[in-house]
Amino acid sequence: MELSRRTFHALAGTTALGFALGGSGSGTTSAYAAHSVPTGPAPRPPSTDGAEHTVGFDQYSLLVDGRRLVLWSGEMHPFRLPSPSLWRDVLQKMRAHGYNAVSTYVAWNHHSAGPGQYDFTGVRDLDLFLRTAAETGLYVILRPGPYINAEVDGGGFPGWLTVTEGRARSSDPTYLSYVDEWLTEVNTIAARHQFTKGTGTVLLYQIENEYDAFVDEPLGRDYMSHLYKKVRADGIDVPLFHNDKGRNGHWIPGSFNTGGEEGRWLYGFDGYPVPSQVPPDWGHFGDGGLRGGATASPKTPGFLPEFGGGWFDPWGGATFEGKGYAEARRTRDAAYERRFHLTNLANGITLHNVYMTYGGTSWGWLPAPAVYTSYDYGAAIDEARNATPKLAPMHQLGHLLRTVPDFAKLDRAEAVEAEDKRLDVYHLTNPDTASHVYVVRNDTDEKVTTTVPDAGIDVAFTVPAHDARMMATNLQLGRRKLKWSTAQPMLSCTIGRMDVAVFTGPRGEMAQVLLECPEEPRVYRGDPEAAWNYDLGVLRVTAPLGIGGLTRVRVEAGGDDRPMLLLFADDEASLRLWPMETSSGPMLVYGPAMMREATVDNMTVNLTGDTVWPTGLELWGPRGLGQITWNERPVRTAMTTSFSLLAEMPTIPGQLPVPGVPEVKLPAIDTGWRHRTENPESAPDFDDSDWTVADRTASFSITPVPKGQPVLFADDYGFHYGDVWYRGHLTGADDLESVSLAYTTGTQGLLMAWLDGEPLGTHRMPVPDDSTARKGSWADTAAFDVPKGGSSRVLSVLVRRMAHDQDGEARDTHKVARGLTSVTFKGGSPKVSWRLQGEKTPDPVRGPQNNGGLHGEREGWHLPGFADGDWKAVDLPRADSRQGVTWYRKTFKLAVESGVDASIGLTLADDPERAYRVQIFLNGWNMGQYVNDVGPQHTFVLPNGILRTRGTNTLALAVLSDGTTESGPKDVHLALLGSAAGGVPVTPVDSPGL
Repeated sequence: MELSRRTFHALAGTTALGFALGGSGSGTTSAYAAHSVPTGPAPRPPSTDGAEHTVGFDQYSLLVDGRRLVLWSGEMHPFRLPSPSLWRDVLQKMRAHGYNAVSTYVAWNHHSAGPGQYDFTGVRDLDLFLRTAAETGLYVILRPGPYINAEVDGGGFPGWLTVTEGRARSSDPTYLSYVDEWLTEVNTIAARHQFTKGTGTVLLYQIENEYDAFVDEPLGRDYMSHLYKKVRADGIDVPLFHNDKGRNGHWIPGSFNTGGEEGRWLYGFDGYPVPSQVPPDWGHFGDGGLRGGATASPKTPGFLPEFGGGWFDPWGGATFEGKGYAEARRTRDAAYERRFHLTNLANGITLHNVYMTYGGTSWGWLPAPAVYTSYDYGAAIDEARNATPKLAPMHQLGHLLRTVPDFAKLDRAEAVEAEDKRLDVYHLTNPDTASHVYVVRNDTDEKVTTTVPDAGIDVAFTVPAHDARMMATNLQLGRRKLKWSTAQPMLSCTIGRMDVAVFTGPRGEMAQVLLECPEEPRVYRGDPEAAWNYDLGVLRVTAPLGIGGLTRVRVEAGGDDRPMLLLFADDEASLRLWPMETSSGPMLVYGPAMMREATVDNMTVNLTGDTVWPTGLELWGPRGLGQITWNERPVRTAMTTSFSLLAEMPTIPGQLPVPGVPEVKLPAIDTGWRHRTENPESAPDFDDSDWTVADRTASFSITPVPKGQPVLFADDYGFHYGDVWYRGHLTGADDLESVSLAYTTGTQGLLMAWLDGEPLGTHRMPVPDDSTARKGSWADTAAFDVPKGGSSRVLSVLVRRMAHDQDGEARDTHKVARGLTSVTFKGGSPKVSWRLQGEKTPDPVRGPQNNGGLHGEREGWHLPGFADGDWKAVDLPRADSRQGVTWYRKTFKLAVESGVDASIGLTLADDPERAYRVQIFLNGWNMGQYVNDVGPQHTFVLPNGILRTRGTNTLALAVLSDGTTESGPKDVHLALLGSAAGGVPVTPVDSPGL
């Protein structure tokens, strides 16, 4: 929403200044703190100020230094954005859009390649992430597990844990010894970033995740007690919590031994309602009891550690009918977010975390069986880091909850009804201020226009279908009192010597705001759309929402000597309003697509942020400001009737003061490729003497070892990720007729077999449907007829294992075998000696999930700098018909203009009948897996930092074909997924070659 020329002339024209409308004529650390903690201003944004702080809570809200805080948090995972510079970009976008906290998992498997091996450097730098969150002004909800689920391999358990003794997620001492090792590493970092110490912004800390096993048994209670005491022993002193998997009342305060400590444990529960569902009541208006959500723990505040801001999609896309995450975002749009979040707030939930707010990418071998590479999730900030329209309700409510303290302490009030009974009305009141809040929800398929006479709101307003809105009465806004309004308040603050209040609602609706004024005020109109009248001590202001962008009305006198500015915006305009905290006081900026930082230097305010389209720029700030710079460029301004600085229009017709993003041109990449076939492992004379001998006879896997056969499970031999090769040397195979290969994988695993170098065929697991989308392990047997041969033969088998089960039910299912499980023969009983080979030593920079066991990976074919000069030159499209692996490599250059944040992806497309897969490597980093005949993903985000947007890049594609059809790649091109002028400085991610 840019500031138009009409707006500029209306505001800055000298004749418009002062134009008046005619008319006839306002701490503690105890969880069980006294309920008398008054309603008052929220704490200032957190920082590393070096001062000690207290964090407590009562039944209403968190209490930070004795002040009430509504926690408005969004989930992001730094391990799903492998470019640390971009963590700041996402965190700044969250902060600008009203979030005051970020919740994040710490994935054990991302940091640990083996027992006793821990890496917190590079893309795994947890210390850097926590510092960045503090610098951004966000609290942190830290969730280090040890189990996290998160749709990652093994639920976050490292691959090596699959071959250890002891039952995971229990009080088993062997398991706990590994857990203690992990928590010691994490907590060493976390302890120095606690908000209580003034050295960071970690506010809450989670132990375990959706743990519903052994709730009533010592195995579970002792486990939770151990985690609690371990975390405390490691110096973590902020409140701890667990997130119940739904509303079960599991792990409420007092349900396990906390070593005598009381009042430091929060009960939380997760909720993922589907869009077609009527928003449930999980608190004030619900049924109550242990299964009632917030009512399970009446002495702690309502807490949703995870509320669904989207949902994950499986291979094949069954959840969203093959339409992918775009459909998740369409069905869980801004109206969905508003309807469900307002219902939660009405139910007394004041600790609220949206999972996900930025989903990101499950690159490499991070994805769990349930998901493919993209983890976009339909989140409010998409995988390419673009802010989407569904941010509007979070933006509006976040800034409201931060600036209007009444919402941190609300009780259920007497029932009221809308005139149109199709609408549900929630009524709450603040016991300290006597303000009233009404959430009006429309669960029908039609928009409804009505009034709420019981609340004194006698003017009709409209609630769109499957939407909701919040209204308030008797609410203090600065030094004036809101009698009522049909529009939803978004912001109330004092800027300089002026109170500012923002109201939002559906585009095109006529908003009405009534202010108590004991005397007739003076009213000045900044835009021609607004109107007003005064009668019997009440000023009524009306303004159409969204017409011409923002509507401004200034109120003076009327019984108070402080002016008040009323701003009216629809969703689109509200997403261009940016409240900013500076050392000189609050500011409000209107116009840009994104605001990042604001600082004041004498009379100049320096703004940084992003633009996508050319826009105007308007700023309300402390008195005395006279100049603005935008991204270090001076902007000429004029003072307006609204006491703002407005960027002057250029003299060139049709231009606006702040330019948009320049065009980003991407090169074609369909020529200049080199390719080479591999899988020499299938040849009978391949030298496998340095491979691992399969000689184990017992395993800690929960998959039985077949009688009389060796253990063939890949994990037992230290191969945990990606592909694994087996070579069986057969003797006495003269009469062999067929071979049956039993194997187990995650979703969409497959097996390929060769005998004496000749393909036997490929077997693959089925594409999941709705009923099997969350199935973690798939087992089947591939049977192949074999041609006649000699007595000594070589059987070669390649298994793409996909991923380990997440073990969401704590049944040790992450230990289900991966790879071959047994081999049987028909027509003979040959003796077999097996060797196997998977990934090499984990990449010291890219980590354990980057590489698998393909020959090209072991030889470094995916790395920049590999000498591919002897490979065959080809152009795309390219078609081969062979069972096995073919590699394609090319370099390409980008020259994105400095100061432009361009998000770029790689798109692959082909005839869906062609059966092949592609592992995508960019500068040696495994950016994901494309399955042409399954989908639904076709575009893969290439994060800046790994992608050199001003330099040379190496792209390597490992194509795995089953030989039944021609294999690609066909259409391979770079795609511009979003761009903005601005962004954050990006440091190249270390991408070593050979």
